[in-house]
Amino acid sequence: MTPFIQRERLAALLAAGRHQHVVIVGDAMLDVYLRGDVDRISPEAPVPVVRVRDRKLALGGAANVAQNVAALGAGCDLVAVVGNDRAGATLRERLDAGAMESRSLVTVSRPTTTKTRVMARSQQLVRFDEEDDADLAPEEVSRVLAAIEHALPHATALVLEDYNKGVLVPAVIAGAIALARARKLPVVVDPKFRNFFAYRGATVFKPNRRELESALGAAVDLDHPAALPDTFARLGVEHLLLTLGERGMALVSADGVVHRVPTTAREVYDVVGAGDTVTAYLATMLAAGASTLEAAVVANYAAGVEVGKLGAATVTPDEVLEAFDALHGLP
Repeated sequence: MTPFIQRERLAALLAAGRHQHVVIVGDAMLDVYLRGDVDRISPEAPVPVVRVRDRKLALGGAANVAQNVAALGAGCDLVAVVGNDRAGATLRERLDAGAMESRSLVTVSRPTTTKTRVMARSQQLVRFDEEDDADLAPEEVSRVLAAIEHALPHATALVLEDYNKGVLVPAVIAGAIALARARKLPVVVDPKFRNFFAYRGATVFKPNRRELESALGAAVDLDHPAALPDTFARLGVEHLLLTLGERGMALVSADGVVHRVPTTAREVYDVVGAGDTVTAYLATMLAAGASTLEAAVVANYAAGVEVGKLGAATVTPDEVLEAFDALHGLP
């Protein structure tokens, strides 16, 4: 049976979401988009010359999760590292301008992760990354843990958002989850491969299917979930939320129950950032009192809105309600 939520319940959860405060720990990035025209090939090498007409900055990685939480109307603290550089200052400025807290950012001796994309006629020609993705040094780990401990008393949920840039090392993961569980906070994890099995105690673990199968070294058969108890024993989490692309999502509980959550997208324009939107809504709805299934359903509606936008975009509660109404033929 397809999971369903009543409109009144959806509206109540979205309204309650505005009173939550989510702490997000992970890898923050600054995205730079250089857009222009190509009308010649360089005489120096066989490459196109892009005449840049526009330069756009955007928050990426864990910072994009933060701005999706803010778009919900909730408060958030972003615990991440930045360098003592212009990109780090810009990231702080954009957080503050977007009603997000920059007080939990930790300045370290590495460059702020910056991804610059060169675009011509909506086509990406090249991307270059400025980053240091080595694990944080022990002294830096201590400072990140202190920032988490300082932020959590204000929190109603915790997100761990990993992009393999060195912040979510085992000591940070274990420390953050222990602090959150002591406060009975829901913990939502968006993992990457490097520390995939380090998130024991998480409430919802949200890999895509390819990531899960790669980590397990075996295919995951959701139609015959007999092997799922072994998977949960290895992961040590309460729920798996598998993103399945155009097939929506599957919520799997430790008792082996599988709920399919089909996509609600009416038009898929760009899937970039959809996972960050899901993570933000999932955590905020859990904080607002939603069941895990309800939170997944609401997050799925939000993702359906996000993929209809260009690039990593945010989704508001009003847009979620409009999407619900449109899907169910309500005026």
